[in-house]
Amino acid sequence: MAKSRGFRRKTRSLMRKKPRERGKLKLSRILYNYEIGDKVVIRIDPSFHKGMPHRRYHGKIGIIEGKRGKAYEVAVTQGKAIKHIVVLPEHFQIHEEG
Repeated sequence: MAKSRGFRRKTRSLMRKKPRERGKLKLSRILYNYEIGDKVVIRIDPSFHKGMPHRRYHGKIGIIEGKRGKAYEVAVTQGKAIKHIVVLPEHFQIHEEG
């Protein structure tokens, strides 16, 4: 049988929630008003499939550049390049510095 090369391959432990984190997401994380220029940490929530970024961006810090409907445009550095990805707010949280 041929090896799978799907979008979520090799994500068994990366996209796994701990037992007490399972279930519905807190509303405060979805309803938070993000402003342009805010720093966010991309934390992929495996229970929401829509608006999910690629696994290479999990744990990265990005800057919000705009909004597209319910989703946000986030600029993330990958090496020397700056990538612009479209992510739903379920998959990131505000970055607290310090």
